[in-house]
Amino acid sequence: MKYPTLLLLAAVSTLAAPIVNVRRALPTSVSVATAKTYLDELTVAVDSNSPAYARDLFKTWDIISGTCDTRETVLKRDGTDVVTNSACAATSGNWVSPYDGVPTDLASDLDIDHLVPLKEAWLSGARDWTAAQREAFANDLTRPQLVAITDNLNESKGDKDPAQFMPPLASFKCEYVRAWITVKHYYALTVDSAEKTALQGFLTSVC
Repeated sequence: MKYPTLLLLAAVSTLAAPIVNVRRALPTSVSVATAKTYLDELTVAVDSNSPAYARDLFKTWDIISGTCDTRETVLKRDGTDVVTNSACAATSGNWVSPYDGVPTDLASDLDIDHLVPLKEAWLSGARDWTAAQREAFANDLTRPQLVAITDNLNESKGDKDPAQFMPPLASFKCEYVRAWITVKHYYALTVDSAEKTALQGFLTSVC
């Protein structure tokens, strides 16, 4: 009979099919046109580190739901087939770092990047916020501000702005720029002149 043979071939074909990791989308950034308008509206100012930045001025991570904190919530949002234990820690799953396109099935390979870094926020206005405002910024799941990325790339980015760092994956650069402007505009943060020039250039060249 031909049917069992066909079924066997179909099963083998299914088993042999590659598993493709699909990157989940960040919360929606504004359009390119709106990003240009928002960028024009941002105040240009020299970064200030007075008083001096300290990481513990931004509280992370908040409990979001049940036992799940902000990091664990982002890992579940950005991954596929994510399994968590009773403490909400990801025990398995698949992720693709959007900055470099690198896949992983280990949550420990990932950092949660603040797209607009905490120190950058401090230098451009967050130094004048209350502790509660800084905590809300550091745990913001509504704006495109938190994203799971390769840990070594996060270390390489540090607190750099787009004049100093851009994701190596060309297809993500436009989204990164629009996200950066979305966050800065929402929080009324300033931009320095080199940062604004870089953002304007990227809106033209990669979007």
